[in-house]
Amino acid sequence: MDILLNPIVVSVIVMSVICLMKMNVLLAVIIAALVAGTIGGMSVGDTVGSLINGMGGNSETALSYILLGALAVAIGQSGLASVVSRKITQVVGSKKIAFTFLIAFVACFSQNLIPVHIAFIPILIPPLLTLMNHMKLDRRAVACALTFGLKAPYVSLPVGFGLLFMTILKDQMVANGVDVSISDISSVMWIGGLSMLVGLILAVFFYAKDRHYEDLPVIGSDDNPDDVTMTKECWLALFGAAVAFVAQLYFESLPIGAMCGLAVMILTGGIKWNNMDNIMDGGVRMMGFIAFVMLVAAGYANVLRETQSVQSLVEATTSIIDSKFAGALLMLLVGLLITMGIGTSFGTIPVIASIYIPMGLQLGFGIPAIILLIGIAAALGDAGSPASDSTLGPTSGLNADGQHNHIWDTCVPTFIFYDITLIIGGMIGALMLG
Repeated sequence: MDILLNPIVVSVIVMSVICLMKMNVLLAVIIAALVAGTIGGMSVGDTVGSLINGMGGNSETALSYILLGALAVAIGQSGLASVVSRKITQVVGSKKIAFTFLIAFVACFSQNLIPVHIAFIPILIPPLLTLMNHMKLDRRAVACALTFGLKAPYVSLPVGFGLLFMTILKDQMVANGVDVSISDISSVMWIGGLSMLVGLILAVFFYAKDRHYEDLPVIGSDDNPDDVTMTKECWLALFGAAVAFVAQLYFESLPIGAMCGLAVMILTGGIKWNNMDNIMDGGVRMMGFIAFVMLVAAGYANVLRETQSVQSLVEATTSIIDSKFAGALLMLLVGLLITMGIGTSFGTIPVIASIYIPMGLQLGFGIPAIILLIGIAAALGDAGSPASDSTLGPTSGLNADGQHNHIWDTCVPTFIFYDITLIIGGMIGALMLG
């Protein structure tokens, strides 16, 4: 099949173009799935059926987002988030650049030390929006900082989600006849982390100019933002958040953790019985759209699998590769398309490893270079993809007052500053490693 007519290539391009034209992201993903199915030879009915059948793949994630949204609203209304906001203000004052790097630093812990992934964003970010407004801070810089924290640690560090990512990479390489260890992988994947750090620094300084926002109502914020003392409600909210964190680690389930946190806040009075409907409604308003996007993204990925377009795309690239430079570049670009299509860097590794390993060996790449190419190729699409939780998460917090556009304020900046730097870093690293 011609590469340019591959269902992944066409559908991802269509999705990207109509998203840039400000088409609703949910509708854009559905349209991309229909395009992929049609080009892949499926009928419209079969495509829709495949889309619906595949939506269950992200059902746990969607439920997690709704429950975490409700927990975030409850914590926000307790006043605890305002206390945290004031403490951050005392640390960084009105220094925009220091504030942005602090957000990136805190976000990094969500992947390893406290592995909650995007769960902290709807709790921490909305109460800080007023502070950002007063600093005239461009939220595109904060979006890049959050995506850095969600992505760079798992790309480069073998702890938390990073250990899971590198274990999948190790297992797939072993399954394809290349015996490597986690230390072998981490010894080269730091190049990916360094590439993203360069992107973060460039983004922070590029968006350093003042940008004006209005002080609009924020979903989940408390009614008395100036009252920043630790009240009884604050302590109960803090206890509920702690229970949610411990339960998540114990049960290894984000939905169970969120449910435990909500249950504790209800039982202790942190959430008033007659206010539960408002809490849940607020959670749906904050995170419901993201939850549905993730469901439809899983369905889109299922359509791509049933058309077998991933395998055909990877195989088609082998016929036009005649040098290490071309091989490295095409491996990375194909990885970018696949990850943007199926929506997960962790799920991309098994798809590309079986082809990239023999291809890399045939081109004369050493094992370290192949590790780097597979790792970065798999991770690329997470930044900049309209349907990735690495972009949807930051938007959920930064758009709590309706002033942050998902595509132009999150996806485009993160694509420019991370996908481009990762491709450059991956190319240089692979060619230097040989």
